[in-house]
This record gives sequence, C-alpha cells and structure tokens, in this order.
Amino acid sequence: MNFNPDDLSTKKVIALEARLKKCSNVLTLGVQTNFSDYKPEDARLIRQAKKIYYPTLFYADLFDAAGKQTFPSYHTYKCVQDKIKQTAIFQLLNISHPRTRVFYGKRQKSKITQYFKFPFIAKIPRGSAMGRGVYLITSQAELNDYCEQDKIAYIQEYLPITRDMRIVVIGKKVAIGYWRINPEGEFRSNLAVGGSISFDPLSDLAYDLALHTAHSCCWDDVGIDICEYQGRYYVLEANMKYGKEGFSRAGINYLKLMETLIENNEI
Repeated sequence: MNFNPDDLSTKKVIALEARLKKCSNVLTLGVQTNFSDYKPEDARLIRQAKKIYYPTLFYADLFDAAGKQTFPSYHTYKCVQDKIKQTAIFQLLNISHPRTRVFYGKRQKSKITQYFKFPFIAKIPRGSAMGRGVYLITSQAELNDYCEQDKIAYIQEYLPITRDMRIVVIGKKVAIGYWRINPEGEFRSNLAVGGSISFDPLSDLAYDLALHTAHSCCWDDVGIDICEYQGRYYVLEANMKYGKEGFSRAGINYLKLMETLIENNEI
C-alpha cells in the first residue's frame, strides 16, 4: 500500500493488534516479532506517535520503558489472563474478592484441604479464559486430578450463585454492564459454556465497585466480573480480552463507540 506517513499520522491513531482494524480513525500496522521487520515508514509512525493502541504485552512493556503512552495502559497488560497477579492486587488494595489462596508445588498442595472445605473452585491460574480451566471441586479425587494439571494450584472459595455481572470499563467510564446467567446445572456463567445475557438493571454498588477496581488497578480497558452473595459484592476476576457479544446484543456498535472515544480523546 502506498501512502504518505505524514498525512496518515495527522488523521489516524496508530495500533498494532487488529482489534480496531475496522475503525475509520485507526491505522493498524500489525505485530512484528522483531521490530526491525517493520517497514521504515511504519517504524517511523510508531516512533512519532504520542500513543500506541493495542500494542500487545511485549511491546507495551517496551513502550512503557521508552516513556510512550499506550492504550490499554501498560498496567492493564500486566494482569492479562493472570489470576495470581489479579488476586494479589485485589488483596493489596483491599478490594472485595472471594477468599483465594495460591499453592505452589506438591508440599503446599497437600495442605489445600486445611484451608478449604469441599466444594471449592479451582482454576488454571494463567492463560485460561471463557470459563475454560475452571473447576468445581467436590472430592479429593477431583482435587488430585486438578493438581496434576499444573505446578500451581489456584483455589477459591465457592459462592453458590446462579448469575454474575460483567461490567466493561473503557477509559474512565463504564461502557456497558449486564448479567450473565448460568445455564441449568452449570456453576459457570460464561457465554462460551452456554450462559445467557440479561439486561435487567444492575445495582449502583456494582458499577461503583467496577469503576473503583479499574481505577485503583490502573486498568483502562477491562471487563470486571462481579457477583452478589449474601448482600455483599465481590470482584471475581478481570478480563482484558473480553468478548463483544454483550455490546452487540445491547445494540451498541463497538467499533463506532471506540471511534468516538478516540475522536474525543477519552482513550
């Protein structure tokens, strides 16, 4: 493609990942594993840009070191699909979160039932999403099977709920919030396992907790999963690679929304 870098740089923001590829005010350059593989004009645009959108975890780290802004923020990328880090920061900041403990190695795993009684939740701590790698553990045999999968055991108290809330924060504001309803006989609410969406009103307390969590953790593009149990609200986890199905079902054009937020300098 032939283009004038100086002309494009004044009209469009620069992105690496393809999430905003169809936005009219975004120029997506793609992700090169070696920076030297970028065309000279693309490298120039990246160097000159005040902010890079969706830079990937690898480049977000480098851009932060170079003093360049990114969206999402470098802090957002630090906790992508890492439940251990998320739990640690929730505990550090005293954000309401189900009782959770991480066990390393066989010796620590052997003590799990000293801290938790069946049933409880066990998760693959890193890299899992869409409800995969999440287990309801009801017996020692199930616990043994889970512990064989990973050197690290991420164990969380079980809250017997039938729905939770997904609240997406983009920039400094809530973009959308909705209920996710568990399918019959399923302890998870993820759409990928058959969960459904409801747009029944959410409590202001839930919205406040989502915003407080996102702002406190310096996350500016995140889906916060929250549940209510026995009158208390809990942050279950944060999803930096959230799906867009909720936007579609709510009649929100996600790409147009992002174009507007970029145009208004809100992200």
